Amino acid sequence: MPKPQYADRRLHEPPRGDVETALSEIWCEVLGVERVSRHDNFFELGGHSLALVRVQALVHARMAVQLPLRSYFERTSLHDIAHAVLLQRDSAQRQDAQELDEMAALLERLES
Repeated sequence: MPKPQYADRRLHEPPRGDVETALSEIWCEVLGVERVSRHDNFFELGGHSLALVRVQALVHARMAVQLPLRSYFERTSLHDIAHAVLLQRDSAQRQDAQELDEMAALLERLES
């Protein structure tokens, strides 16, 4: 299979932050490309639905974030997916903190 032609590569804007960098590494691995710009489109780089399933699995394994597959179809740029990962991660952290607060309150009630 021939290597995909890069979409508009006029300006390469490297990934920013840990999440974009980690996603970029996953995309490079799955798509077999050398680099990914933060505004690159997954499908324009040669991605397809089966590759997205692999990306989804790697994101879950390496970043402990489980985004619905639909999210990857709705947000096709590296930057947009990174934003969705951050939102999911923040939501999970808030939920964990709330659960810890509830457990602490329960323990307090049990001790009194």
